[in-house]
Amino acid sequence: METLCSTIDVGSSISKSLFCYRFPSIGHRRGVACGRKELPIAYLNKDKKLVKWVGKGVIGLAAATALSFSFYSPALAESLTVAFPVSHTPEVNTVQRTLIEAWSLIRETFVDPTFNHQDWDLKLQQTMVEMFPLRSEDAAYSKVRGMLSTLGDPYTRIISPKEYQSFRIGSDGNLQGVGLFVSVQPKTGHLVVLSCLENSPAARAGIHEGDELLEINGERLDGVDSETAAQKLRGLAGTTVTVKIHRGNGARVSSYQEVKLPREVIKLSPVSSAIIPHKMPDGRLLKTGYVKLSSFSQSAAMEMENIIQDMENQGVQSYILDLRNNPGGLVTAGLDVAQIWLDGDETLVNTVDRDGNMAPISMVNGHAVTHDPLVVLVNEGSASASEILAGALHDNGRAILVGHKTFGKGKIQSVTQLHDGSALFVTVAKYLSPALHDIDQVGITPDVQCTVEMLNSGKDTFKERKTSSSSLEADSCIMVAEHELDIQESKGSAS
Repeated sequence: METLCSTIDVGSSISKSLFCYRFPSIGHRRGVACGRKELPIAYLNKDKKLVKWVGKGVIGLAAATALSFSFYSPALAESLTVAFPVSHTPEVNTVQRTLIEAWSLIRETFVDPTFNHQDWDLKLQQTMVEMFPLRSEDAAYSKVRGMLSTLGDPYTRIISPKEYQSFRIGSDGNLQGVGLFVSVQPKTGHLVVLSCLENSPAARAGIHEGDELLEINGERLDGVDSETAAQKLRGLAGTTVTVKIHRGNGARVSSYQEVKLPREVIKLSPVSSAIIPHKMPDGRLLKTGYVKLSSFSQSAAMEMENIIQDMENQGVQSYILDLRNNPGGLVTAGLDVAQIWLDGDETLVNTVDRDGNMAPISMVNGHAVTHDPLVVLVNEGSASASEILAGALHDNGRAILVGHKTFGKGKIQSVTQLHDGSALFVTVAKYLSPALHDIDQVGITPDVQCTVEMLNSGKDTFKERKTSSSSLEADSCIMVAEHELDIQESKGSAS
């Protein structure tokens, strides 16, 4: 999930939303270009008296049985009135206020100005009417989520205050949980384990990549998305969570297992690395730097820059950047990582707003840490910021892509904390690669594919040809990447 720098101040008469497109840079070279956008003044009409909507809620909202919502947008020079019944249940009343806030933000910023070909104002009124007889906060929030789902965009959503705190912790690179990364398989819809952090509670319990996650604390996960599942796994250090898994993919015997896992404070280091000795066809021994990026957190670019600089000092002559099963993260982190590998004023990505206006995001006098040959590994689990990075490196002629077609998430979300502590994710733009390729729901096709046959049989074949038992050297896609680096090295030597 990608975010633009986004804040909202609803304490003044005119709310302002600040969206910041951070231009990619590392350390002291960082630059930010920002633009303010006027949001509408919102009022409630009661007996022809205007009651201002302010940061702490709608004044006098609970006192009336039915109100009309008068909306005026200075930018659009239009006004409208939406009538709806107001709940006397405090919990539902609070959610109604939250819905008005969310509705307004979506009305002004959502990437599709047709709102999936529906009357967005009428949708607010209908949802408010449906909320009126409800008696619980959960039921009211369910109506909000139902309203947002009609937009036809799975990335525009609302999360609870507790879920938002978990989201912020994860983006900072620290969390309290069990060390599992999970994802939904596109074909089956099943939740599967992408990876376990080394020495995490999940890894110590023997949970493996490819295991299917069936239950969390006895709750079935049918239809649950990966983010919701991850939030259920998180919790305070010292507490426990029980998971039920199915081991069938690649296992000799299909089995079910229920495991009780302790939650711990986990430091997320998104970058891991190794140096692979690589023998060229002519007998020369070269060093290949392998760098795996598991997510795009705030620390990702700086950690990778330090690792690459250290590898350069050790005489590494080529690189493999592994973005497989990297679901994304902060867009700005992806752009910062791209600058480690690129020079000059290259375009990294193009954004397209709701009106179809395209704006390139480009480097400014960039200086790459290394110019050594580079191969980037991708697969169907590489999404969002991973695809932005892969597209930037590929379209600018810096890297060859090896693996499988990527996930295909070409949308950018803003994140706004609402008055009750919940958060609204809104898709505000889509992006195109530097070569203007539309990635959304399409993905990026690599230059060289790792075939299913290679993935299934490559490990054994490779072990027969290699003297090292390194698990990296036994990876079929890394074998293909090394072959591509051989070709690049040979071309360089010939010239």
